[in-house]
Amino acid sequence: MKKIKNLFNSNRDLAAGYSDWHEILSDSIVSADQLSTFLPVNNKEVKKTAIKFPMRINPYYLSLISKKGDPIWKQAVPDIHEIDSPLGSKDPLMEEVQSPVPNLTHRYPDRVLFMISNKCGMYCRFCLRKRKVGLDSVVTEDTIRQGIEYIRKTRTIHDVILSGGDPLLLEDDTINTILKQVRKAPHVKIIRIHTRVPCIIPQRVTTQLANIIKKFHPIFINTHFNHPDEITNEAGKACAILADAGIPLGCQTVLLKGINDDPTVMKYLMKKLLMVRVKPYYIHHCDPVKGACHFGTSVKCGINIIKALRGHISGMCVPQYMIDLPGGGGKVPILPEYVKNIKNGIMKIENYRGETFEYPITGVIKI
Repeated sequence: MKKIKNLFNSNRDLAAGYSDWHEILSDSIVSADQLSTFLPVNNKEVKKTAIKFPMRINPYYLSLISKKGDPIWKQAVPDIHEIDSPLGSKDPLMEEVQSPVPNLTHRYPDRVLFMISNKCGMYCRFCLRKRKVGLDSVVTEDTIRQGIEYIRKTRTIHDVILSGGDPLLLEDDTINTILKQVRKAPHVKIIRIHTRVPCIIPQRVTTQLANIIKKFHPIFINTHFNHPDEITNEAGKACAILADAGIPLGCQTVLLKGINDDPTVMKYLMKKLLMVRVKPYYIHHCDPVKGACHFGTSVKCGINIIKALRGHISGMCVPQYMIDLPGGGGKVPILPEYVKNIKNGIMKIENYRGETFEYPITGVIKI
């Protein structure tokens, strides 16, 4: 960690002194004692929290913190609220109940989510899989083998989402092997990779990695940025490497209290995403995960953000606001109420400026 000299120097070279992503990852902070040498944290509280929910903050992401309690800090630094609150569930979406084999969730008829890694470049404090990520022996060669066998024999599966942890923290050869095995199933038409690597440790994205991934088109990557400060030059370069390889990029942002629960912040984030060729895809309402409920906002907050986006920025910048229903009910979009009234075949519709217009329910207008 000696290579980071000043965490609050905005003119720093974020990857200075590191030869590649392996070195950055191996230099990660994983203990309270380490963290307290770089940030003014409550050592006792961090230590107590990290015993239950592991911590990992790599030097790159650590260097994005500009002050105590800022949006980057809140996502990375363990908080005593994670273990003090009685709220939430370890598995609110009931992924385990819907797992026919370990680490593979089959919730929808035509797609599965397949966890192939339990490691990340930074352990997000709001993580849906806090019960698994960072713990040993969760993902093994055997669980990956079982998952691939299930995909091959289940012919209704057309779409496979590779998730984790972070799939792109696996070595290139391992990623190539898993993609090759999944693609061998003739009924699998689409492969998606869910990764926070371009945001958390963008140095991991290389031309060699992109060349491996693009062999398996049609393949899509959904990444995860939560705040404009995460879209750095390094992150932009990582996204460019993937986009230049013809890999469509989307972003699944999580709505988080004190981080992005503000229309101005979210608007800026969505604009910056398009500038690095990432299409805003979802804003996820924060799941009621044990240890993450202090990040929760009201649903009204999310609706107001969508209202602030719609019409005020390009439609390309406007994602869907989604709630993943507890109990494994799946995702549903939550929309502002634009249709205010329907009477005698006429809808009264409010536009983004709050003006009301009439429109026939038949959709046919006489001119």
